[in-house]
Amino acid sequence: MIKAVVFDLDGTLLNTLDALSYCMSLTMKYFGFKDIDKEHTKYFVGEGAQKFVDRSLIYNGDTHLEFSKEAYEVYNDFFSKYCLVDVKPYEGITELLDELKKLNIKTVVLSNKSQEGVEKNINNIIGENVFDLLYGEREGIPKKPDPTSLNMIIKELGLSKDEILYVGDTATDMLTALAAEVKSVGVLWGFRDKKELRENKADFIINTPEEIIDIIKGI
Repeated sequence: MIKAVVFDLDGTLLNTLDALSYCMSLTMKYFGFKDIDKEHTKYFVGEGAQKFVDRSLIYNGDTHLEFSKEAYEVYNDFFSKYCLVDVKPYEGITELLDELKKLNIKTVVLSNKSQEGVEKNINNIIGENVFDLLYGEREGIPKKPDPTSLNMIIKELGLSKDEILYVGDTATDMLTALAAEVKSVGVLWGFRDKKELRENKADFIINTPEEIIDIIKGI
């Protein structure tokens, strides 16, 4: 029986694409580079802010990442100011969270976004005290797809791995679940496609949030 659902944030709970593209475009302009459009943003994100910055720099010709350190600092500054620009929950997410609460199923956010960024996005867009735990990037803890943070969550909840469902939209998410040996759900409303989710061994692939309830009742 599933007792907790762990969600990725960007592309799963919240549509943050406009904010991510905007903040990175401002960063690139600071160095005289071109914008990072939303389509490229979809594939540059998912493994933390530093990777997002580095991929954007390489795209702009800085193949030796000469600006990497400074650009990371500039990006974080812009992100702290504009991370909520046009951010909104995907259709059906708030209803799903309400239903999970009625079923006494715990909910957790696990993201490669900074801890501050996770808290700011969730508390402002979805609300405070909605989730049982919020896990962002933390010093000394490897980022997804390393399973360390997911295993920490399972331990903190006091649950077994077969009581956890992990929900995300990218290969990084599916590989995190696989490494932690928990069931995974790949969502098609996010940043990546069915092919990527299938190739990275998603246990379930869904089109709408309400299908998560069907999966829980069917396990």
